[in-house]
Amino acid sequence: MAGANDNGGNGVFGRGHSGVVGHGKAGNGVIGVSETEDGVLGIGQISAKAGVAGVNDNGGNGLFGRGHNGVFGDGTGGGGSGVVGVSQTGDGVLGIGKISAKAGVAGVNDNGGNGLFGRGHNGVFAEGMPGGKAGVFVGDVAVTGDLILTGGDVAEQFDVATALRSVDEVGPGTVVVLDDEGALAPCTQPYDSCVAGVVSGAGDRVPALILDRHDEPTEAGGGAGQREVAVMGKVWCQANAFDRAIRVGDLLTTSSTPGHAMTAVDREAAFGAVLGKALTPLATGAGLVLVLVGLA
Repeated sequence: MAGANDNGGNGVFGRGHSGVVGHGKAGNGVIGVSETEDGVLGIGQISAKAGVAGVNDNGGNGLFGRGHNGVFGDGTGGGGSGVVGVSQTGDGVLGIGKISAKAGVAGVNDNGGNGLFGRGHNGVFAEGMPGGKAGVFVGDVAVTGDLILTGGDVAEQFDVATALRSVDEVGPGTVVVLDDEGALAPCTQPYDSCVAGVVSGAGDRVPALILDRHDEPTEAGGGAGQREVAVMGKVWCQANAFDRAIRVGDLLTTSSTPGHAMTAVDREAAFGAVLGKALTPLATGAGLVLVLVGLA
Protein backbone atom coordinates (compact mmCIF):
# COMPACT_ATOMS: atom_id res chain seq x y z
CA MET A 1 0.00 0.00 0.00
CA ALA A 2 1.30 3.45 -0.88
CA GLY A 3 -0.09 6.74 0.34
CA ALA A 4 0.71 10.13 -1.15
CA ASN A 5 -0.47 13.62 -0.26
CA ASP A 6 1.21 16.62 -1.83
CA ASN A 7 -1.12 19.17 -0.25
CA GLY A 8 -0.09 19.13 3.42
CA GLY A 9 -2.13 16.15 4.64
CA ASN A 10 -1.06 12.69 5.81
CA GLY A 11 0.40 10.32 3.25
CA VAL A 12 -0.81 7.38 5.36
CA PHE A 13 -2.98 7.53 8.46
CA GLY A 14 -3.86 4.54 10.59
CA ARG A 15 -6.08 4.09 13.64
CA GLY A 16 -6.46 0.84 15.51
CA HIS A 17 -4.82 -1.51 18.00
CA SER A 18 -1.72 -0.78 15.94
CA GLY A 19 -2.14 2.37 13.86
CA VAL A 20 0.34 1.25 11.21
CA VAL A 21 2.33 -2.00 11.08
CA GLY A 22 5.23 -2.50 8.70
CA HIS A 23 6.97 -5.85 8.23
CA GLY A 24 10.00 -6.10 5.97
CA LYS A 25 11.66 -9.45 5.26
CA ALA A 26 14.76 -8.02 3.58
CA GLY A 27 14.31 -4.26 3.89
CA ASN A 28 13.01 -1.85 6.51
CA GLY A 29 9.68 -2.44 8.20
CA VAL A 30 8.88 1.27 8.10
CA ILE A 31 10.67 4.14 6.36
CA GLY A 32 9.79 7.75 7.01
CA VAL A 33 11.29 10.53 4.90
CA SER A 34 10.60 14.22 5.26
CA GLU A 35 12.14 17.23 3.54
CA THR A 36 11.30 19.62 6.40
CA GLU A 37 10.16 17.74 9.52
CA ASP A 38 10.84 14.48 11.39
CA GLY A 39 11.21 11.40 9.24
CA VAL A 40 9.13 9.43 11.75
CA LEU A 41 7.22 11.04 14.61
CA GLY A 42 5.88 8.92 17.43
CA ILE A 43 3.71 10.41 20.16
CA GLY A 44 3.00 8.32 23.23
CA GLN A 45 0.20 9.37 25.57
CA ILE A 46 0.68 6.82 28.35
CA SER A 47 3.44 7.35 30.92
CA ALA A 48 4.59 3.74 30.84
CA LYS A 49 4.97 3.62 27.06
CA ALA A 50 7.39 5.17 24.58
CA GLY A 51 6.69 7.64 21.82
CA VAL A 52 8.82 5.42 19.58
CA ALA A 53 10.03 1.98 20.63
CA GLY A 54 12.61 -0.11 18.84
CA VAL A 55 12.97 -3.77 19.74
CA ASN A 56 15.39 -6.36 18.34
CA ASP A 57 15.82 -9.70 20.08
CA ASN A 58 18.13 -11.16 17.44
CA GLY A 59 21.40 -9.32 18.03
CA GLY A 60 20.72 -6.12 16.10
CA ASN A 61 20.12 -2.56 17.25
CA GLY A 62 16.86 -1.80 19.01
CA LEU A 63 17.13 1.75 17.72
CA PHE A 64 19.61 3.21 15.27
CA GLY A 65 20.07 6.85 14.42
CA ARG A 66 22.30 8.64 11.92
CA GLY A 67 22.37 12.38 11.48
CA HIS A 68 23.68 15.65 12.91
CA ASN A 69 22.46 14.11 16.16
CA GLY A 70 22.30 10.35 15.76
CA VAL A 71 19.64 10.12 18.46
CA PHE A 72 18.17 13.15 20.20
CA GLY A 73 16.10 12.89 23.36
CA ASP A 74 14.33 15.75 25.14
CA GLY A 75 12.80 14.90 28.48
CA THR A 76 10.16 17.36 29.66
CA GLY A 77 8.09 17.48 32.80
CA GLY A 78 7.77 14.99 35.62
CA GLY A 79 11.52 14.57 36.13
CA GLY A 80 11.89 12.39 33.05
CA SER A 81 15.17 11.59 31.28
CA GLY A 82 16.10 12.77 27.81
CA VAL A 83 17.49 9.34 26.93
CA VAL A 84 17.28 6.09 28.89
CA GLY A 85 19.31 3.05 27.90
CA VAL A 86 18.84 -0.33 29.59
CA SER A 87 20.75 -3.50 28.75
CA GLN A 88 20.81 -6.90 30.43
CA THR A 89 24.16 -7.89 28.89
CA GLY A 90 25.94 -4.88 27.38
CA ASP A 91 26.29 -1.15 27.92
CA GLY A 92 23.11 0.72 28.80
CA VAL A 93 24.22 3.58 26.55
CA LEU A 94 27.26 3.43 24.29
CA GLY A 95 28.68 6.57 22.72
CA ILE A 96 31.50 6.39 20.19
CA GLY A 97 33.23 9.60 19.17
CA LYS A 98 35.47 9.63 16.10
CA ILE A 99 36.72 13.22 16.27
CA SER A 100 39.57 14.05 18.65
CA ALA A 101 37.97 17.30 19.85
CA LYS A 102 34.63 15.68 20.66
CA ALA A 103 33.47 13.29 23.37
CA GLY A 104 32.11 9.78 23.00
CA VAL A 105 29.44 10.74 25.51
CA ALA A 106 28.87 14.35 26.58
CA GLY A 107 26.76 15.48 29.51
CA VAL A 108 25.88 19.16 29.79
CA ASN A 109 23.79 20.93 32.42
CA ASP A 110 23.91 24.71 32.64
CA ASN A 111 21.23 24.96 35.32
CA GLY A 112 23.03 23.79 38.46
CA GLY A 113 22.69 20.04 38.04
CA ASN A 114 25.27 17.36 37.24
CA GLY A 115 26.71 17.29 33.75
CA LEU A 116 27.30 13.55 34.15
CA PHE A 117 26.09 11.24 36.90
CA GLY A 118 27.08 7.64 37.47
CA ARG A 119 25.93 5.04 40.01
CA GLY A 120 27.30 1.54 40.21
CA HIS A 121 30.08 -0.61 41.65
CA ASN A 122 32.24 2.09 40.13
CA GLY A 123 30.15 5.23 39.75
CA VAL A 124 32.30 6.35 36.83
CA PHE A 125 35.04 4.27 35.22
CA ALA A 126 37.57 5.90 32.90
CA GLU A 127 40.51 4.37 31.07
CA GLY A 128 43.04 6.58 29.31
CA MET A 129 44.62 5.58 26.01
CA PRO A 130 48.46 5.58 25.70
CA GLY A 131 49.71 9.14 25.95
CA GLY A 132 46.40 10.41 27.29
CA LYS A 133 44.73 10.71 30.69
CA ALA A 134 41.93 8.75 32.30
CA GLY A 135 40.33 12.00 33.44
CA VAL A 136 40.74 15.74 33.00
CA PHE A 137 39.01 18.16 35.38
CA VAL A 138 38.85 21.91 34.86
CA GLY A 139 37.92 23.47 38.19
CA ASP A 140 37.69 22.22 41.76
CA VAL A 141 37.21 18.53 42.57
CA ALA A 142 35.34 17.47 45.72
CA VAL A 143 35.94 13.98 47.14
CA THR A 144 33.76 12.92 50.10
CA GLY A 145 35.35 9.48 50.50
CA ASP A 146 38.89 8.15 50.52
CA LEU A 147 41.19 9.00 47.63
CA ILE A 148 43.00 5.72 46.94
CA LEU A 149 46.40 6.11 45.28
CA THR A 150 48.35 2.94 44.48
CA GLY A 151 51.78 4.60 44.11
CA GLY A 152 54.40 4.64 46.83
CA ASP A 153 55.40 8.29 47.25
CA VAL A 154 54.58 11.95 46.77
CA ALA A 155 56.98 13.47 44.27
CA GLU A 156 57.89 16.95 43.14
CA GLN A 157 59.05 17.64 39.59
CA PHE A 158 62.42 19.33 39.13
CA ASP A 159 64.49 20.39 36.14
CA VAL A 160 67.64 18.42 35.42
CA ALA A 161 70.90 20.40 35.51
CA THR A 162 72.10 21.73 32.15
CA ALA A 163 75.56 20.32 32.84
CA LEU A 164 74.21 16.79 32.41
CA ARG A 165 74.10 15.20 28.98
CA SER A 166 70.62 13.72 29.50
CA VAL A 167 68.01 12.86 32.11
CA ASP A 168 69.35 9.29 32.09
CA GLU A 169 72.18 10.46 34.37
CA VAL A 170 69.58 10.96 37.08
CA GLY A 171 67.49 7.82 36.51
CA PRO A 172 64.99 6.29 38.96
CA GLY A 173 66.55 5.55 42.34
CA THR A 174 69.32 8.16 41.97
CA VAL A 175 70.14 10.27 45.02
CA VAL A 176 70.11 13.84 43.75
CA VAL A 177 71.29 17.23 44.99
CA LEU A 178 70.46 20.77 43.87
CA ASP A 179 72.93 22.86 41.87
CA ASP A 180 73.23 26.64 42.05
CA GLU A 181 70.18 27.04 39.80
CA GLY A 182 68.03 24.65 41.84
CA ALA A 183 68.24 21.89 39.21
CA LEU A 184 69.05 18.22 39.79
CA ALA A 185 72.39 16.44 39.64
CA PRO A 186 73.59 13.13 41.17
CA CYS A 187 75.20 13.44 44.57
CA THR A 188 79.00 13.11 44.52
CA GLN A 189 80.09 13.82 48.10
CA PRO A 190 79.17 12.60 51.58
CA TYR A 191 76.82 14.57 53.81
CA ASP A 192 75.78 17.06 51.13
CA SER A 193 73.28 19.52 52.62
CA CYS A 194 72.00 20.30 49.11
CA VAL A 195 70.37 16.87 48.96
CA ALA A 196 66.94 17.02 47.30
CA GLY A 197 65.89 13.38 47.68
CA VAL A 198 65.60 10.29 45.50
CA VAL A 199 64.30 10.12 41.92
CA SER A 200 61.01 8.19 41.94
CA GLY A 201 60.18 5.14 39.87
CA ALA A 202 62.82 2.53 40.73
CA GLY A 203 61.88 -1.09 41.33
CA ASP A 204 58.17 -1.74 41.76
CA ARG A 205 57.35 1.76 43.06
CA VAL A 206 55.84 4.64 41.12
CA PRO A 207 54.75 8.05 42.41
CA ALA A 208 51.24 8.26 43.84
CA LEU A 209 51.14 12.02 43.35
CA ILE A 210 53.36 14.40 41.34
CA LEU A 211 53.41 18.08 42.27
CA ASP A 212 54.45 21.06 40.15
CA ARG A 213 54.29 19.05 36.94
CA HIS A 214 55.28 20.93 33.78
CA ASP A 215 55.88 19.77 30.24
CA GLU A 216 58.84 22.02 29.50
CA PRO A 217 61.94 22.86 31.57
CA THR A 218 61.86 26.18 33.37
CA GLU A 219 64.24 28.98 32.41
CA ALA A 220 66.59 27.91 35.20
CA GLY A 221 66.55 24.28 34.04
CA GLY A 222 67.72 25.07 30.57
CA GLY A 223 66.56 22.04 28.60
CA ALA A 224 67.92 18.69 29.80
CA GLY A 225 64.48 17.56 31.00
CA GLN A 226 62.63 16.90 34.24
CA ARG A 227 62.61 14.21 36.91
CA GLU A 228 60.21 13.46 39.74
CA VAL A 229 61.88 13.46 43.15
CA ALA A 230 60.22 11.73 46.09
CA VAL A 231 59.68 14.19 48.93
CA MET A 232 57.44 11.94 51.05
CA GLY A 233 56.62 8.23 51.22
CA LYS A 234 58.50 5.06 50.24
CA VAL A 235 60.92 4.86 47.31
CA TRP A 236 63.67 2.53 46.13
CA CYS A 237 67.05 4.21 46.40
CA GLN A 238 70.51 3.39 45.04
CA ALA A 239 72.77 2.80 48.01
CA ASN A 240 76.20 1.45 48.89
CA ALA A 241 77.43 -0.53 51.87
CA PHE A 242 81.14 -0.47 50.99
CA ASP A 243 82.23 0.97 54.34
CA ARG A 244 79.30 -0.01 56.55
CA ALA A 245 76.30 -2.29 56.18
CA ILE A 246 72.91 -0.59 55.97
CA ARG A 247 70.44 -1.84 58.55
CA VAL A 248 66.70 -1.29 58.78
CA GLY A 249 66.15 2.00 60.60
CA ASP A 250 69.47 3.57 59.64
CA LEU A 251 69.41 7.21 58.61
CA LEU A 252 70.72 7.65 55.07
CA THR A 253 72.72 10.49 53.56
CA THR A 254 74.59 11.21 50.35
CA SER A 255 77.84 9.41 49.54
CA SER A 256 80.87 9.89 47.30
CA THR A 257 79.54 7.17 44.96
CA PRO A 258 77.59 9.22 42.40
CA GLY A 259 73.86 8.98 42.92
CA HIS A 260 74.09 6.61 45.92
CA ALA A 261 73.16 6.86 49.58
CA MET A 262 75.03 5.52 52.60
CA THR A 263 74.43 5.16 56.31
CA ALA A 264 74.83 8.44 58.20
CA VAL A 265 77.41 7.57 60.84
CA ASP A 266 78.48 11.13 61.71
CA ARG A 267 75.24 12.57 63.15
CA GLU A 268 76.67 16.07 63.41
CA ALA A 269 77.69 16.13 59.73
CA ALA A 270 74.36 14.53 58.78
CA PHE A 271 72.33 17.47 60.12
CA GLY A 272 70.56 18.93 57.07
CA ALA A 273 71.87 16.13 54.82
CA VAL A 274 69.59 13.20 55.74
CA LEU A 275 67.33 11.96 52.93
CA GLY A 276 65.38 9.29 54.83
CA LYS A 277 65.35 6.08 56.83
CA ALA A 278 66.19 2.60 55.49
CA LEU A 279 63.29 0.13 55.41
CA THR A 280 65.31 -2.77 53.96
CA PRO A 281 68.92 -3.82 54.69
CA LEU A 282 71.97 -3.94 52.44
CA ALA A 283 74.80 -6.06 53.86
CA THR A 284 77.54 -5.21 51.38
CA GLY A 285 78.28 -3.72 47.98
CA ALA A 286 75.81 -1.57 46.07
CA GLY A 287 72.11 -2.13 45.50
CA LEU A 288 68.60 -0.80 46.02
CA VAL A 289 67.30 -0.01 49.48
CA LEU A 290 63.68 0.86 50.22
CA VAL A 291 63.67 4.25 51.95
CA LEU A 292 61.07 6.15 53.93
CA VAL A 293 61.79 9.61 52.58
CA GLY A 294 62.20 12.42 55.08
CA LEU A 295 64.63 15.27 54.52
CA ALA A 296 66.30 16.45 57.71
